[in-house]
Amino acid sequence: MKLFNWARTRTAACLTVAVVGTATVFGGAGAAQAAQTDGTSTPTAIVLGVGAKESQRVVSWYAPTGTAQVVQVAPTNRLVHGRFPANATSFPASVAANSVNGGYNGHTTIDGLREHTSYSYRVGNGSDWSPTYTFKTQKFDGNYSFLFFGDPQIGSSGNIDKDGAGWADTLNVALTANPNTELLVSGGDQVETANTETQWNAFLASDKLRQYPWAATIGNHDVGGKAYEQHFWTPNTDRSASFYKGDPNVQSGGDYWYMHKDVLFIDLNSNAYANGADEAHIGYVTKVVKEQGAKAKYTVLVYHHSIYSPADHANDSDNKVRRQDFPTAFSKLGVDLVLQGHDHSYSRSYVIKNGKKANPAEQPGAAQVAQGPGGVIYVTANSASGSKYYDLTAPDTTQDPNYGPDPLNPKNHWANSVENQEHVRTYVKVDVLKNKLVVENVRSSTCAAPNAAVELGKVKWCGPDNGASPAEPVGSLVDKVTIRPYKADTPWATAPRDWTESKNTEGAVTLTSVS
Repeated sequence: MKLFNWARTRTAACLTVAVVGTATVFGGAGAAQAAQTDGTSTPTAIVLGVGAKESQRVVSWYAPTGTAQVVQVAPTNRLVHGRFPANATSFPASVAANSVNGGYNGHTTIDGLREHTSYSYRVGNGSDWSPTYTFKTQKFDGNYSFLFFGDPQIGSSGNIDKDGAGWADTLNVALTANPNTELLVSGGDQVETANTETQWNAFLASDKLRQYPWAATIGNHDVGGKAYEQHFWTPNTDRSASFYKGDPNVQSGGDYWYMHKDVLFIDLNSNAYANGADEAHIGYVTKVVKEQGAKAKYTVLVYHHSIYSPADHANDSDNKVRRQDFPTAFSKLGVDLVLQGHDHSYSRSYVIKNGKKANPAEQPGAAQVAQGPGGVIYVTANSASGSKYYDLTAPDTTQDPNYGPDPLNPKNHWANSVENQEHVRTYVKVDVLKNKLVVENVRSSTCAAPNAAVELGKVKWCGPDNGASPAEPVGSLVDKVTIRPYKADTPWATAPRDWTESKNTEGAVTLTSVS
């Protein structure tokens, strides 16, 4: 079925989106549409986001006016000299006034995408259009890869341009090496200052963020304003008060989930942790896994604050609490992989079960691990932009007696198989295969520019072994591990025997252990 015919049968689905105005396909019969016109209403800050499933994408943007807007979509091979066909599909947008920084924000969900297809899209109101961007869908089942990025935190070095250059270069390096990757997953802290639009502009400058879907995660530097929510619309989002750190009217928040092929991704706002929020997060994960987990081969959690942190944040008060709150629940729920940021350094845990090393004999840096029932791997991502790095810290039992040294490698914390800091930019690649996950930490820079923290003298050395060895080449691996997960028939099958549930007045689920 061709997209231009499909459009005529999808009108009802388009109208399920909250809209300003009505669904419209601009142009008369047989007319082709120009790719772009210049005008005062041209949208900016366009970003392609992850949808609830492979056949969806979310598009978010800023606009100077609140007029009715749409995202117009067509298979790329239907464009003629960059002009859209008259019967291109238009998805009406929800448009709202920005609560900070003026103007408006819009978003819509592109639905009904077909696999193995290149699509072109633009945002506009029928007279003023954005540039045209393209994205490509892959096969909707089978093996695939996604990329995970830690803390771009644009503005953190004090030089927005240098931070933005490092971030753009990491995206270019990563996507040149992995052009068919399917998701770009955030570890949080897109920017340094929540409502500073010059930082957001630099973060969003690369067209890669309009070509590959960004799965946003909220960090502590994003949470203190509404710009994060204005820039990113996420699917299946629970915006209960429990999932906000403070006033939802002035802060961003929410937990959300999506399914991509056979992986269930659950993304948490880890900034919300006081007053029962951790219990609410666990309840949310439990609910989603029970409802969606049977459809998934793997479950991946994403949140900002690394609980098995290797550097400056290792013994933050919230991390010490969460090392007690989270791991047992995640083990019982069949979580396979936890992706985290916040500490601007890299770590990969041993297989952790119920908050303890599952196999005391597992060796540091093991290239292959088998999880066994309840086994979870926790990964912390280093800086993807080079705006800020944190040096590794020695285990300190005076700060947390439960987070001491690894008996097999006393320089590391007991939970971590690998801890690394070289003051070079990196990203994490995850291959999702039939019977295993492969996790790689990949260098996306050397000590040379763009690498803002090094360029500006924010760090004193660069390279492996605290700078004693020269930087390894771009594309080389810091770490690689093959994970062979354990799966019961249903990931949540044991939960009812081990947990009871209760709901608060806002509907958040709380788990209580009965084992």
